[in-house]
Amino acid sequence: MKIYLGTDHAGFELKEQLKQFLISELGYNVVDFGAEFFDEKDDYPDFVKPVAKAVVENEHDFGIILGGSGQGEAITANRQRGVRAVVYYGGPIEIIKLSREHNNSNILSLGARFISFDDAKHVVKLWLDTPFSQKERHQRRIKKIDN
Repeated sequence: MKIYLGTDHAGFELKEQLKQFLISELGYNVVDFGAEFFDEKDDYPDFVKPVAKAVVENEHDFGIILGGSGQGEAITANRQRGVRAVVYYGGPIEIIKLSREHNNSNILSLGARFISFDDAKHVVKLWLDTPFSQKERHQRRIKKIDN
């Protein structure tokens, strides 16, 4: 399984930290769609769209996108049919688990201005470790979204 990463300037530092965590501590194969360097004038759709396309083309892979709030990034990703991006910028951690169990989310959008690196590591690990429940009602609902 691959993890695709993408962010603009607002999430650049956290993306770089998470990339090392994913590779060194969790052993994932990571593909980084950028940004490759900090540029305060870059635009998140340039980095989020390639992540969304890669996730749809490789159904067993996941994406992690970052931005200031994570909201615009998730909106952009969700424009791609087959993407189920969810946002986390703090709050009850249970929402991350439910996003995988019930919604089979395939992209996690993090609000880098609202969470610490330690919180991000915990959220990412929980999200990646939580399987989709496969319950019929959840499968049925996802089919309705995709159709």
